[in-house]
Amino acid sequence: MLFFRRSTYRHLDDQDLIRLYTDEKKSDVIGVLYERYGHLVMGVCLKYLRDEQDAQDLCSKVFEELGHKLIKHPVSYFKSWLYQLVKNECLMFLRKNTPYFVSSDAVADHSDDDENSAEKEDQIRTLENAFTQLNTLQATCVRLFYLNDLSYQDISLQLEIPLNQVKSHIQNGKRNLKQILSKLPEFNENQ
Repeated sequence: MLFFRRSTYRHLDDQDLIRLYTDEKKSDVIGVLYERYGHLVMGVCLKYLRDEQDAQDLCSKVFEELGHKLIKHPVSYFKSWLYQLVKNECLMFLRKNTPYFVSSDAVADHSDDDENSAEKEDQIRTLENAFTQLNTLQATCVRLFYLNDLSYQDISLQLEIPLNQVKSHIQNGKRNLKQILSKLPEFNENQ
């Protein structure tokens, strides 16, 4: 990591640090954010990747690109935004590096086993598309609860919304997801 010097910005909160970086391009800010959240980013990377070297590499990549992303995207709640960013980076890494995601070229070259993989990939795409039809909080809560195995309380803390809203978003999101998928014949016939 390039940015390990004593920083005079440690006393600032996350929003002030982000403003300082986006307005004045103070690179020390990234170092302060790394000191605060490096262990959390590494933890998320380890949770998803389950390989220490890959997790360290991805953690470094996240902080190297963090400055560019802060400039591109408005951030209201940094910790939640960072968690989502890291999670997405991990999922993209897994998609690129796992055999479960078969390319269309590979499917054309192989037999029946690969046809099943292609069907599963189509189902995953269909499911991902269905998630995009949910409202943002429903989709986020359902993903965090079912895919990330977070508790209602953890989701409430992470998203900074009341516990009852989390429960409601999960229940409504699950119901809406089921309705969306039930209308798709290609999803039902593959079940």
